[in-house]
Amino acid sequence: MSEVLIRRAEKADLPAIVAMLADDALGRARENASIPLAQSYQDAFAAIDGNQNQFLAVMTDGAEVIGTLQISFLPGLSLQGAWRGQIEAVRVAANRRGERLGQRLLEWAIGKCREHGCRIVQLTTNKSRLDAHRFYERLGFKASHIGYKLEL
Repeated sequence: MSEVLIRRAEKADLPAIVAMLADDALGRARENASIPLAQSYQDAFAAIDGNQNQFLAVMTDGAEVIGTLQISFLPGLSLQGAWRGQIEAVRVAANRRGERLGQRLLEWAIGKCREHGCRIVQLTTNKSRLDAHRFYERLGFKASHIGYKLEL
C-alpha cells in the first residue's frame, strides 16, 4: 500500500468519483458511471473547482482514487454570522471499506472546516443509509434536525 493522501480533486479524477457515487442502490438510480465525462459532470466539476467556497476532495492510495467528499463553505447570519461547513457525497471505494478510511476522510474535512473558520459542520444522509447514520454518530455528529428536499 502506498501512502494514503487527501487532496483537491482534478478533472482526471472524475471517472473514479462518478464510479463511487454510482456504487450502491441509491447511486445507481441517480448517477451514470458509464458516462463519467459527460458534459453535465464536467460542468459541475468546473463550477465547483472555480468557486473558492467549494472543495471537492479525493483520497488517494498511489494513483488510485479511493474516497471522495465535497465541502461547501456557507456564510450565514444565524449564530452571529457563523460559517458552516456542509459535507456532501461522502464515499469510499467498495473494495477499501472497513479500513477506517471514511473516518480519516471526515476528520480531515472537519479540520478543513475549522481552518475556514466554520463554527458548525453539517451533513445530510439518506434515511435508508443506516450504516452511515451509525458512522456519523460515532464521529460525534448529532441527528438534531430533520432535512427536507424538493427535487426540481
